[in-house]
Amino acid sequence: MLRQIIIQAKRRPSLIPIFIFTGVGGTGAAPYVLRLALFNPDVSWNRKNDPEPWNKLGPNDQYKLYSVNVHYSKLKKEGPDF
Repeated sequence: MLRQIIIQAKRRPSLIPIFIFTGVGGTGAAPYVLRLALFNPDVSWNRKNDPEPWNKLGPNDQYKLYSVNVHYSKLKKEGPDF
């Protein structure tokens, strides 16, 4: 597979940016999917011992990858405990 990519890149140099951006995109997507699978509160890997892991999240827990204007350390709880 890699050999075919190198041969095609030598024959048609205009394909090199496509190969680079595809490789960078795949390399960036793999850790993001791994992060979602391991740290997202919507995913439950252990249903017997922890069927609802999202209930353990407090108002100060950041579960988004990036938030623009929200400082999670300053948030207060606005609801009852369940």
